[in-house]
Amino acid sequence: MRFLTICLLLFIGFTNLSAQDNWEKIRDVEALCGLSPGATGMENARALQKALDLGGTIVFSVPGTYKIASTLYIESNTSLVFGKGVYLKKVNEQGAFAQVLINKGALTKTYDENITVEGLHIIVNGVDNCSDLVLGLRGLLGFSYVKDLRIKGFRCYDLTGCQYGMQICRFEDVIIEDVIIKGKKDGIHFGPGKRFTIKDCVFQTFDDAIALNGQDYSTSNPELGWIEDGIIENCYDLNDEKTAGYFCRMLAGGWKDWEKGMKVQQSDAVVSNGKIYRVKMDPDGTLYESVTRPDFENGTKVLDGITWVMTQKIVTYTGGVRNIIFRNIQFEKPRVPFSIEFNMGRFNRSYYHGAEIPIQENIILDNVKVLYDKNIPLILVSSPVNMITITNSRLKNAGLRIYGNEILPEYLKDNTVPDFFKTCINIHGCIFDQKGEMVLLHNTAKGKEIVLKTSSNFELGENFSAKIIEGGGRISVQSDLTGIR
Repeated sequence: MRFLTICLLLFIGFTNLSAQDNWEKIRDVEALCGLSPGATGMENARALQKALDLGGTIVFSVPGTYKIASTLYIESNTSLVFGKGVYLKKVNEQGAFAQVLINKGALTKTYDENITVEGLHIIVNGVDNCSDLVLGLRGLLGFSYVKDLRIKGFRCYDLTGCQYGMQICRFEDVIIEDVIIKGKKDGIHFGPGKRFTIKDCVFQTFDDAIALNGQDYSTSNPELGWIEDGIIENCYDLNDEKTAGYFCRMLAGGWKDWEKGMKVQQSDAVVSNGKIYRVKMDPDGTLYESVTRPDFENGTKVLDGITWVMTQKIVTYTGGVRNIIFRNIQFEKPRVPFSIEFNMGRFNRSYYHGAEIPIQENIILDNVKVLYDKNIPLILVSSPVNMITITNSRLKNAGLRIYGNEILPEYLKDNTVPDFFKTCINIHGCIFDQKGEMVLLHNTAKGKEIVLKTSSNFELGENFSAKIIEGGGRISVQSDLTGIR
C-alpha cells in the first residue's frame, strides 16, 4: 500500500515542477509501479489497475507500447491521461477479452460520474471479443450507467470485425472530441441516454461510423430506450475500398408486454414483472413459442427452450432518436450517410407486431457535404420520423428515399393516415451540385404522407432538375427547385 500511495503522489500534482523535473519524476513513477514496455500484459494490467483503484488524476507519459492482457476498471472522479507516444496494445495471454477500459458501474447498473479519458491510443492487435463482461457492451472503451463523461484524443486504427471503438449506454452528459477511428467495425456506438456531443472526429470504418441505436441486436446494445439531445459536428467519413453500414444509423424499436404463447426470435424484447427481458438465441430466424413468463431478477435463464436475459429494470416500450443535430460533416465514402430505420431480419426485429409505434423526432442536417459521385441517397428512412431539416448543405446524386416495411400496412385498412405515418421535410439554403436530373425524394411506402418544403436554394449543377417519385404515397410540395416548382 505504501508503494501505491507513492505512485499516486508522483502521478499527480506536477504542474509546479519544471518540464525536465516533471519528465524524470514520471519516468520514476512508471518504473516504481511496474508499468513497462518490457513487462507482460498481465503485469501492466495489474499495475494500471492499482493506480486506477486510487482514483484522482492519473498520468502515463513515458512513450512506449505497453501490452495489456485484461480489462481495466475505472470509477467515479477519475481522470486517466496518456502522453504522446504512449500505446496500449491488447495481447492474448489469458484469453481474448473485450474492453480495454470499462466503468465499474456497468457491471452493477449503478452510475459512475465525472470520468475523463484523454490521449488513449489502443492497438487491437487482432485480440477481439464481442461481449465478455456485459451482454451487448462490446466497445474497446465500454461505458454504461455513466454521467459526466469526457473522452478526448482517442485513437484506434485497427478495429477488427467484432468490437466497436467505443460504446456508451445509459448515459447523461457525454463529450467526445478529437477522435480518429479506423477499421472493420463501428466507430462510436450509443445506446439510450441524453445530452451528448461528438466533435472533431475522423472515421474510416467498414461498418457504421456512428450508431445511435435506441434498439439493436441483443448482442449489440446492453439496454433499450431513447437517445436524446445530441450534437455531432466537424466530422469526416473518409473513403475506403470496402464499406457497409452508414455514417450514422438511427435505429428505433417497439416491443410489448409478455403474452403466453407469443412467438419470439433472437433479440426480441418483452416487458414482464417490471423489467425488460431479451431473447438470446442463434440468429437463424427461428420462432419459438414462449409459454413460461420470464420473471427472474437478473442474469440468464432458459424457459421453454428459450434463453432469456434480464436486460434492464428501466421499463419503456419504445426506443429511438430525438433532437439530433449533424453539423459540418463531409462524406468521402460512397455509402448512405444517414439511415433512420427499423431493423427487421434474422439477427433482430426492431418492432414486434402490435407494439406501440416509436416516432423518431427532429433530425437536423446543417452544412453537410456529399463529395462522392455515386448515385446514393443522402438519407434512407424506414421508421416513422416527424421532421427532417436539411440546411446550408451541398447535395448531389440523390436526396431522400423512404420505404415501407411489414409493420405499417395494418394501420392503413380504413385508408386513413395516422400521425406517425406523416413526415415533414424542410430543405433550405442548400447548393444542388448535380448535373441533370436528381431524384430529390423517392417514396415506396404505401399510404405514406410527406410534406416537402424547399426554399432559398441554389442550383449549381448544369441543367439541374429535381424529381419526386410518390410511389403510392401522398406528397404535398412547396418548392423553389426546377422540375418541382
